[in-house]
Amino acid sequence: MSFVKDVSVLIPARCEEFAAQTAHHVLDMARADTEVIVVLDGGWADPPIQDRKRLHVIHTAEPVGQRAATNLAAKLSMAKYVMKLDAHCAVDKGFDVKLMEDCQPDWCMVPSMYALHAFDWKCQACGNQTYQGFYPKLCAKCNGTGPFEKVMIWRQKRSNHTYSWRFNKDLQFQYWRHHHKRPECQGDLLETMSFIGACMFLERKRFWDLGGMDEAHGSWGQFGTEWACKSWLSGGKLITSRKTWFAHMFRTGNFAEPGHSTWPYPISQGDIDRARAYSRDFWLNNRWPLAKHTVEWLVDRFKPVPDWHVEADESDKPKHLDQPDPPSE
Repeated sequence: MSFVKDVSVLIPARCEEFAAQTAHHVLDMARADTEVIVVLDGGWADPPIQDRKRLHVIHTAEPVGQRAATNLAAKLSMAKYVMKLDAHCAVDKGFDVKLMEDCQPDWCMVPSMYALHAFDWKCQACGNQTYQGFYPKLCAKCNGTGPFEKVMIWRQKRSNHTYSWRFNKDLQFQYWRHHHKRPECQGDLLETMSFIGACMFLERKRFWDLGGMDEAHGSWGQFGTEWACKSWLSGGKLITSRKTWFAHMFRTGNFAEPGHSTWPYPISQGDIDRARAYSRDFWLNNRWPLAKHTVEWLVDRFKPVPDWHVEADESDKPKHLDQPDPPSE
């Protein structure tokens, strides 16, 4: 089978102000024959995405949801590998080559993850800069009211680095900061029970062999759980590569409260609850026809797992890197 490209980076984006920054940064960091396919889900990018070789932009007239947008991008790919990436992320130089070198046909891979320092607010009166988040009310240095300019930083926060993730009994994503300290988890390639869902890398054939994104899960949420289950229960593996990384911008504030969030579009709690309920029913009741194993098998494979086994380290509580996205990500 011949391929036109090595890697297609699939970026679903709805009302994302960082879509252009992410897309161009990925191409700047790529070292293989890698293309970027951005799906603007129901709205144009602001700022707009400038034309560039190996950059393709698709616009849907109405929002179709993050899963459908990812599937649409994958259908346009003619690469050997696909990498789904959120539209507010940075990547390591040569990320594509490093992942291609190790990826096995039955693996889904995740680069190790940092929090992304995307921008600061710069006070135009005194030049003081405030870490990303809401538009400041007052300058911490001069006590002035601005105006404040958004200054792009776009680098990883090196103090926030994770390799291991899991899900709890409700199949909701959790950080697992103690897992990578186990003797069996040393080295550059680490088996992980789950992941956050913001970035994953696998062969395009495997993406479709496992059904692509299951749009019945809903447009958003439970990405990590879905692909952790698909990777492991199919008989394959989910692997974190410590040879490379991506950095993810975590949202600030409570997205359920208007005016108190940097979340770019409203998501109803009902939609989140439906996605979680579907995920629990689908995976815990063994409804996936391609499964060779069960969730119970997966949990036992990583035993002891907090929330699942009494002998697990009780101090290993969920840990957030920054101010996180809503937990169903």
